[in-house]
Amino acid sequence: MKQKLTIVKVGGAVVEDEAQLAQLLKDFAAIEGHKLLVHGGGRKATKMAERLGIETHMVGGRRITDAGMLEVVTMVYGGLVNKHVVACLQAQGINALGLCGADAGIIRSVKRPVKDGIDYGFVGDVSSVAATTLARFVESGLVPVIAPLTHDAQGNILNTNADTMAGEVAKALAPIFNVTLIFAFEKPGVLACADDDNSVIPTISRADFERYRADGTISGGMLPKIENALAAVEAGVGRVLITMATAIDGRSGTVIE
Repeated sequence: MKQKLTIVKVGGAVVEDEAQLAQLLKDFAAIEGHKLLVHGGGRKATKMAERLGIETHMVGGRRITDAGMLEVVTMVYGGLVNKHVVACLQAQGINALGLCGADAGIIRSVKRPVKDGIDYGFVGDVSSVAATTLARFVESGLVPVIAPLTHDAQGNILNTNADTMAGEVAKALAPIFNVTLIFAFEKPGVLACADDDNSVIPTISRADFERYRADGTISGGMLPKIENALAAVEAGVGRVLITMATAIDGRSGTVIE
């Protein structure tokens, strides 16, 4: 029988809010069994870039990453955010291990090609996850905390969507563990009306997603989140939930099926 593994991905808006982050990490620490955290930090990166005079460009919820922005996201994601989260979890008695994709070669990617006239720059699409290495960390009692940076095995760091990384890690570990994947952010779930927190859509299938995308109900940064959630389900991940950062107990939110 497979051991349980809970993977929580926390978004940048929560990372930026100390109160929300503190509560999430407290709840995360209380999760029984093996666990792993993937974090974003996009809002902090945007603010840091602004301070440094570097302009931010987004397309379809994804960040265009030129050489200057790559330096920013490497500093913010792999340094400031990652080590802050690790330190907070250590304070909760959790033996957290801060990583990015280059560490122990856990997540390799390829530079995204120019498509439809859009050059994303130094952005990586995940090509492989070292599932055995990650499983060894987890089984030894460590709790990996993964920043949204990968490597191409040629000495280059690539900015990589954190939702994608969480989904790919979940898929890679599904043959080894009974995986629950939780996307935790500032809303109570996927909303039918963006301005109404009471309009949570309880379940979303592939067919539902295509309909919601076509009519504009789901757009922007939610698109890659649900695309990755659906891919995880289709690859055998046991349960996938999109919910508020204060509700990672799994009792509410949007179930992806």
